[in-house]
Amino acid sequence: MYISHYESPIGWMTMASDGERLTGLWFDQQKYFGSTLNGTCVSRDDLQIFQTTKEWLNIYFTGKCPPFTPPLHMTGSEFRKEVWEILQSIPFGQTMSYGEIAKLMAHRKGMKTMSAQAVGGALGHNPISLIIPCHRVIGTNGQLTGYDGGLDKKQWLLLNERVPTFKHL
Repeated sequence: MYISHYESPIGWMTMASDGERLTGLWFDQQKYFGSTLNGTCVSRDDLQIFQTTKEWLNIYFTGKCPPFTPPLHMTGSEFRKEVWEILQSIPFGQTMSYGEIAKLMAHRKGMKTMSAQAVGGALGHNPISLIIPCHRVIGTNGQLTGYDGGLDKKQWLLLNERVPTFKHL
């Protein structure tokens, strides 16, 4: 496992990689920080995956939608991976509610309903912040809820994307 660091406008971030794909991207001190790290990690700023991810982050933090996605390797249960796949379909500058994602998941699984709390649990364990955009998920009434990096960061990120419909802190 390899790691590198990135100084964003809202705090330091740590990236993790298997050498070819991004396996983690966290705000330092966020809940579940380093969840995909196991064993010894080597700091390697020169890896191409970290250069590509830093380029993505540089574009993102200027308020623009990056035109590419770094290669990702997501580890987690099938349920979590399906939720994270839905997150990746939320366009830059838009949001979805936990309930909307739960309805999509229920439909995919052939169920009548699914718990929005189960969706929230999958979001909370997202190991690749921003690129898998759990910050774009809000409460049904537009409330900012549940962001492991902190609600102040979630608000900043949504304002950076010029999201028009959410209730500010």
